[in-house]
Amino acid sequence: MDKKIILSKCISFSIKINKLRKYLRETQREYNNSDQLQRCGTSIGANYSEACDAESKADFIHKLGIAQKETNETVYWLKVLHGSELITSSTYEELMADVNELYKIITASIKTAKTSMTNNQ
Repeated sequence: MDKKIILSKCISFSIKINKLRKYLRETQREYNNSDQLQRCGTSIGANYSEACDAESKADFIHKLGIAQKETNETVYWLKVLHGSELITSSTYEELMADVNELYKIITASIKTAKTSMTNNQ
């Protein structure tokens, strides 16, 4: 998949996360969990963007690994918010589908990069 398309998906996800945080702050007066979600949810794209300008294949893999970890943390906070009935099931399902797609893309990119590194040695 093209890097620009992936970055566009990351940006779109970050915007959704920012809008959810704003909604939770304004309607639920919820700050702690939504702040945590905002930090990790927007960090996925930031780390992916950094990986695109990595200094080496190893640096690329490392930065994607951080993005991958941020997807896992995002899933955790979405589960907490949903379980606490602070977000609807439809919002939860939509964001989970997005973050799971990003996780699969990032994981596949890591695997491809590692295979490429191994084959070049």
